[in-house]
Amino acid sequence: MKILVTGAKGFVGKNLCAALNNIKDGKDRRFPNLAIEVVFEYDIDSTPEELDQYCREADFVFNLAGVNRPKEQSEFMAGNFGFASTLLDTLKKYGNKCPVMLSSSQQASLTGRFGNSEYGRSKKAGEDMFLRYEQEVLAPAVQGFKGSKGLRPRVLVYRFPNLFGKWCRPNYNSAVATFCNAFANDLPYTVNDPSVELELLYIDDLVDEMIACLKGEEKRCDFNGLEVIPAPCPPKGECEAPKPPEGECEAPSAISPLGGQGAYCYVPTTHKATLGEIVELLKSFAEQPKTLMIPEIPSGSFAKKLYSTYLSYLPYEKTAFDLKMNVDDRGSFTELVHTLNAGQVSINISKPGITKGQHWHNTKFEQFIVVKGHGLIQQRNLNDPEGKVLEWEVSGDHIQAVHMLPGYTHNIINLSDTEDLVTVMYCNEIFDPNHPDTFFEKV
Repeated sequence: MKILVTGAKGFVGKNLCAALNNIKDGKDRRFPNLAIEVVFEYDIDSTPEELDQYCREADFVFNLAGVNRPKEQSEFMAGNFGFASTLLDTLKKYGNKCPVMLSSSQQASLTGRFGNSEYGRSKKAGEDMFLRYEQEVLAPAVQGFKGSKGLRPRVLVYRFPNLFGKWCRPNYNSAVATFCNAFANDLPYTVNDPSVELELLYIDDLVDEMIACLKGEEKRCDFNGLEVIPAPCPPKGECEAPKPPEGECEAPSAISPLGGQGAYCYVPTTHKATLGEIVELLKSFAEQPKTLMIPEIPSGSFAKKLYSTYLSYLPYEKTAFDLKMNVDDRGSFTELVHTLNAGQVSINISKPGITKGQHWHNTKFEQFIVVKGHGLIQQRNLNDPEGKVLEWEVSGDHIQAVHMLPGYTHNIINLSDTEDLVTVMYCNEIFDPNHPDTFFEKV
């Protein structure tokens, strides 16, 4: 498959091209049945001759090219409608009826706060042109189409909400990028109304949906203003995706007439957050080198995606930061990471022949993981009348995790005469000097 990406040097284009090239080069093994031969990357500095070649050879087109912040309002129509027209004319010139995806915007709804958007009008004009192209040029090509010959000719129009993620340009058209860059680089920022809510789409979720397009599995919908209305499953035989259970279909519908059922596409995973919530999260991220506190970032959560985005804006001088080492003649103890609900991780270094620990806990528990050196871990149940000592000989050559059990006094001994013993220590709670739950007792 040969794929053309226009606007390849933009935010979405960079991320999409990187993903496509990973698949092409065999670096992304999630798509063993998706064979990509070449990715044509077209942008404003490309030549008309290159566009001709790419449109002649492409098996799929992602049209991401557009204008967001022109000097003159008139440039919106020229940049967003004009190039789209050139692209479709070039495809028609070579009789290429491959699928074409169009990157549009919520502003094309021309409703609510977008009712007088010149940018939205230019995007809506592009949408209408693509939908007419689908109806007039591609729809006839569907008659007698056989899936084994390639992807069904169709147009895929996406109205994206606010986008965020790595490589997004700050102070341009993304509030999230602007705020991330400000907090990462200690720059001033302004929040006029923290209660303003944004619908946000993360770049990796967008790219995953673009890969689904290549597999014929795009999510079809209609719009009621900004509201997404998922389209019902298409008639049997008109769907390229595997048939899901009854009532659960989000597969693409058959080719739709202009404005008809399932005329648009959407990315099903978006997040809603207020400007105030975004700023508060970023404040906590920026404080992490001081607090060591890793925020709660469940899988798939907005916080997880925002944290990754924030980190991508860190300058060189902030990418590494010092940790407080508690050093004495026995070695050192350094806290690495704190968590809100799951304790902390530390690193302990014991000099040759040194014994550390010799204490017990009521509720606190730990895991000792020796990653370098040769040591001995000992534990004794305080309630054992026989005073039996349990022992584990541990080494960085055979890494194990050993639980320090509540109610057992324990220690760790460096058995080497020459080498430091390095131990990663997990504890289920952050150390509280007012409630240490640590009591001296020799093993």
